[in-house]
Amino acid sequence: MEQTIEELHETYRDKQTAIRERLVDFDQIWQRRDDVKLFEELVFCIFTAGASARMGLKSIDRVKPHLLTAGRQRFTRLLISAHRYPASRSRYIVHTRKYLRQSLDFRLAEKLDDFGTDNDGRRDFLAANPDIKGIGYKEASHFLRNVGFKGYAILDKHILRTLSEFSVIDSPEPPTTKRKYLAIEERMKSFSRHVGIDFDELDLLLWSNRTGEILK
Repeated sequence: MEQTIEELHETYRDKQTAIRERLVDFDQIWQRRDDVKLFEELVFCIFTAGASARMGLKSIDRVKPHLLTAGRQRFTRLLISAHRYPASRSRYIVHTRKYLRQSLDFRLAEKLDDFGTDNDGRRDFLAANPDIKGIGYKEASHFLRNVGFKGYAILDKHILRTLSEFSVIDSPEPPTTKRKYLAIEERMKSFSRHVGIDFDELDLLLWSNRTGEILK
């Protein structure tokens, strides 16, 4: 259902406290610098690609106790009835875990921290890395937001449709290249300034207005 700017502000007032609390939750994940927790959040985002946040949550609950030890077959069995692509997602998890162990000694927090203020490079490390499977620009942005980084738009179908309805973008079609992704992200940032709502809060607001939930 389309909204006016006035209605957007009304829903923002209603949800502002809950949205800010969720962003604090994300900040606390980064403050702990727990590599296992960061990997869990990365796997959650691998699950949400081509699926939904709810499916991602159900799937991560199934595999969480086995994230560091299970092989592909074990993951696949655990994901049957939880995820629509149990075999491919199992393959992605095992490949990515092996890469992180061999290339970073599993010190993912240290790697992310090394980028400093280079937000684009940090996202590229995830989205353009052939050894981090199942993660494109949307999923990389999702992961970084969920572990406490700011300034990344999660351009899923809900956000894109809303931006299109507000005439921020011409079409709700998902961006197919990095250049297109960044162009929409910049338009969303301009929209954030125009409506006077913090960019990271706006992302959660637009998503929750579509889904009725403030998840992650």
